[in-house]
Amino acid sequence: MSSDVREWLQQSGADTIRHPGGTLYAHLCRVEERLGKLGHGDDVCAAGLTHAAYSTDGFDLALVFWQERERLRDLVGAPAEELVYRYGACDRDRTWARLAETKQITDRFTGGTAELTAEDLTPFVDLSIVNELDVFEQAPAVLEKNRAYFKKVFTAWRPLASAPVAEEVDRLFASR
Repeated sequence: MSSDVREWLQQSGADTIRHPGGTLYAHLCRVEERLGKLGHGDDVCAAGLTHAAYSTDGFDLALVFWQERERLRDLVGAPAEELVYRYGACDRDRTWARLAETKQITDRFTGGTAELTAEDLTPFVDLSIVNELDVFEQAPAVLEKNRAYFKKVFTAWRPLASAPVAEEVDRLFASR
């Protein structure tokens, strides 16, 4: 499946879109690979590979419109597409700071809120953290400028993250 998804990403122009560390395509591939190395299965890795398909609150360029969810669902499967939708739809300002407390995501597309189950929360948190880790590695100034914010949010999320991702967070903030 990964090769089909990678081909779709390239046909969608992801390899021509600038992103920290080169292109959006390169970023998406790094996120997928890192999620796999951290122990996630096919669905979460496929979501990592396509996490920006509907755009995100931090990257406002869609490869496919969120109203056309079936297109991505047919490509990556329903569980992966659901995670991609949650990730892309998440209104970070209204969600991230309180996520550990509320377990709710505010949808920036519809304005609604959804409470995540324990089963859905860890993949969402892990994808969110791994995405930012890749950005920080490619553009360290982003972390330096926003270190206090990310330390606060990611530390609050630590109990929701998988053990390997929680260890990545610990390493990130251990130096300071």
